[in-house]
Amino acid sequence: MFSRKKNLVVEDNPLNRGLLCEILASDYDVLEAENGQEALDVLKQYKEGISLILLDIVMPVMDGYTFLSIMKADPAYSSIPVIVTTQNDGESDEVAALSHGASDFVAKPYRPQIILHRVASIINLRETAAMVNLIQYDRLTGLYSKEFFYQQIKDILLRNPEKQYDIICSDIENFKLINDVFGVPTGDRLLCGIADMYKRRVGSRGICGRMNSDQFACLLERRDGFTEELFRTATEEVNAFMDVRNIVMKWGIYYIEDRTISVEQMCDRALLAARSIKGQYGKYIAAYDDTLRNSMLKEQMITDSMESALAQNQFQIYLQPKYRIEDQKLVGAEALVRWIHPEWGFQSPAEFIPLFEKNGFITKMDQYVWDKTCAVIKEWEVEGLPPISVSVNVSRADIYNADLAEILMRTVKKYNLSPSHLHLEITESAYTENPTQIIDTVRQLRELGFIIEMDDFGSGYSSLNMLNEMPIDILKLDMKFIQSETAKPNSQGILQFIIALARWMHLSVVAEGVETKEQFNRLKEIGCDYVQGYYFAKPMPCAEFKELLGKQEHSDTEEFPAEMEYKGQASE
Repeated sequence: MFSRKKNLVVEDNPLNRGLLCEILASDYDVLEAENGQEALDVLKQYKEGISLILLDIVMPVMDGYTFLSIMKADPAYSSIPVIVTTQNDGESDEVAALSHGASDFVAKPYRPQIILHRVASIINLRETAAMVNLIQYDRLTGLYSKEFFYQQIKDILLRNPEKQYDIICSDIENFKLINDVFGVPTGDRLLCGIADMYKRRVGSRGICGRMNSDQFACLLERRDGFTEELFRTATEEVNAFMDVRNIVMKWGIYYIEDRTISVEQMCDRALLAARSIKGQYGKYIAAYDDTLRNSMLKEQMITDSMESALAQNQFQIYLQPKYRIEDQKLVGAEALVRWIHPEWGFQSPAEFIPLFEKNGFITKMDQYVWDKTCAVIKEWEVEGLPPISVSVNVSRADIYNADLAEILMRTVKKYNLSPSHLHLEITESAYTENPTQIIDTVRQLRELGFIIEMDDFGSGYSSLNMLNEMPIDILKLDMKFIQSETAKPNSQGILQFIIALARWMHLSVVAEGVETKEQFNRLKEIGCDYVQGYYFAKPMPCAEFKELLGKQEHSDTEEFPAEMEYKGQASE
């Protein structure tokens, strides 16, 4: 059962106070105070739990006018309505009470039905106003709520068709990390500070709203151009009022030229512009333009087509050969996916793979590649071709799938293959996100017989300690790392050290992106085991790879590389 609303009666005369309490008791819980000071003490205890106050003006200790002035100055109590009661019914008393913040005025002697109706009416009015305020304003920051912000923009644009306006949106990079590391109260303080900064800078030139968790927006009448310096100083201002440092904000602008699109789309375009520079150091502001628009349309086309493309086998497996450096023999391959669209033609993986990683479709894509790769390996076995293993990608999203091991085992069993035929490539950056879970997952996969390759080693995330802890079999050196290191003199690079370290840890080493004879000779000189890259062969369709594999005698090809026991700590 819901508790009744609480009213506070402030009256020094016991008879009058008792009469008011009796009138209100039938509909409300009634609290009492003999003077203004007592009433403040009650307010401190109940705060906005009090729905209304009936206040006498002439009292000892603290009179009604003093109480009203103190109460209305405190945000914690200022919204509680007050009805002033007095012996006089003169206009001057009524004006004085209302000017001090009272909501209404009743004269003595009390008329019960009049008092009850006025109390009920004022409480209802306050609650209605509070609901409207809740809908119109964000509770944390006091800015317009998203829906009300949209409505205000619509109204402003309709009323001012001749004026030009811009929408600016902002987004905080890694805001979730701030909440996780410093706590939600710190995150809330940051959001309130950003809201205050918006209000100060926008002033009377526009309106501000909070869009989502850490996303804010404003509508401004177009004035001067926007500069990087303007938004750099705004970001510095945000950093200055927080204990947290290195807060990075990205800003996006949509210059309102097309008023036929919805306000929601306008704001989305500004946010899209902000997201387009995410991760770009020193870049604070971006404007929505045709390039971004075309990119967005392309992404939408890809998203709309991906499911049907998978069902229609538009994605094809290409294989890039891996060669043993010692004798330059073909010993393995890496499976790569290519999209051959019936209308768009060949689609670059750089266009669709990042999008699939973002929208989660990458897990379906990976499972499709695993299945097709196993089918190809089985086909080679049936046709008596030399047995070799193929590396497939395991994305970050796959790692967090509790059924990963079961899915992979089901796939190899479907084609009656040993798990060792399938090498699992896990990018080194994935190891830094949740090391404990990834170590446990990878260890389970190795125990099942899969060979684990750390992909893209040297791309900037790794640590020697991490490398020592990870249960891996093969270290795969990043293409850019190889190209950079082989361009340096032997005495200046760390490539030789990395390969020696891998040898000490009983790991095989594969170098990606080998494109020149000089790079190959350097890798051979310092003891690298395997290479792949355009110097030997580009990725090719499975049929073409099968021809290449068939040209080699069975005795000249060995499976890449042989299964090995994981040593754990290098000292063991």
